Amino acid sequence: RAELLKEAEGLPKLLVCSQAAANAVMMGCGYFNPLTGYMNLADSLSVAEGMKTTGGLFWPVPIVNVVEDAAAIGDAKRIALLDPNVDGNPVIAIQDIESIDVATDEQMAKMSEKIFATTDTEHPGVKNFMSVGKTFIAGPIQVLSYSYFAADFPDTFRTAVEIRDMIEKNGWSKVVAFQTRN
Repeated sequence: RAELLKEAEGLPKLLVCSQAAANAVMMGCGYFNPLTGYMNLADSLSVAEGMKTTGGLFWPVPIVNVVEDAAAIGDAKRIALLDPNVDGNPVIAIQDIESIDVATDEQMAKMSEKIFATTDTEHPGVKNFMSVGKTFIAGPIQVLSYSYFAADFPDTFRTAVEIRDMIEKNGWSKVVAFQTRN
């Protein structure tokens, strides 16, 4: 972690939106296994349309790092992602950039309709999704922070490994997980 934080000092910086930061935490905690990073536009469209990536992995919603403008990172292959939810915007992750794609208005509307069953910006999910931009920055990430979650929710915040350990320790044989879409 210390080496990555030192490396981050010299990398181009990108302030991500709150949902991209939350998704970084989810990946870092192991909740989104086997995902290792943000989806590109093709995978996002495929997931929105048929709940599978272009490679066939079942996934209910696109996991994306979408920004209004990626000009600040230029042609960098590795960038530091800054946390919008913590004072001072510390580095939350380092991302390797595999692709930068710009979605059309029609593609954004299609994803919104498929994911949220509406394009009405009064819907909070649609409003969030449609307001951050159309530039998809894809690639694997190395998470350096769990943002504010561990500090603000110390009694309940757990990584996937910690949850599995708790299940085993308690001898629970039945566990139910639920993901909703639409």
